[in-house]
Amino acid sequence: ETIAKNSQIVKELQEAVSEYGVWQKLSELIGSHDGSKFAKFAQTLTMEYLLKLANKHLYILDRRYRIRQKGILDFEIIDTYQADVVRPISTLSGGESFLVSLSLALALSDLAGSRIKIETLFLDEGFGTLDSETLETVLSALDKLNNQGKMVGVISHVNALKERITTRIEVNSSGGIGYLDSKYRVI
Repeated sequence: ETIAKNSQIVKELQEAVSEYGVWQKLSELIGSHDGSKFAKFAQTLTMEYLLKLANKHLYILDRRYRIRQKGILDFEIIDTYQADVVRPISTLSGGESFLVSLSLALALSDLAGSRIKIETLFLDEGFGTLDSETLETVLSALDKLNNQGKMVGVISHVNALKERITTRIEVNSSGGIGYLDSKYRVI
């Protein structure tokens, strides 16, 4: 009976040591007196998810690039047309940077949308840096967003946008002062 009791105690001790190992590992990863380790851990998970969402949007906009995290708030680009070579974001052209920024903005909208419904997105400029093919790709993506119930406001001077976007507000200027044309004023 003593041997059986000792065997049971040894088994319970081994289980406790194993469970302690799990808690010890968690403490190493996310435990700290001020919560900073856990905050960093949570931010890392959120950033990974944000990049996953951004890469889904970027794939629709331009299948050539993928974004990956290099460090905290430091990203780099994987160029799939160049055998997956890793490049700094600074090597992208203006149009390519615009597409990456747009994909990140859309991902932030998706991420916030799980808790808060974001129905409106404003894009300010950047369209002038796009070639006609990329501009068409971006406009098609924005049409898809519009069809999903998101209102996308575009601030731009690009004539191709004026032709494509039928609902618009035009701001004119006179003497350095901007004003709305009378057909857009609400009285």
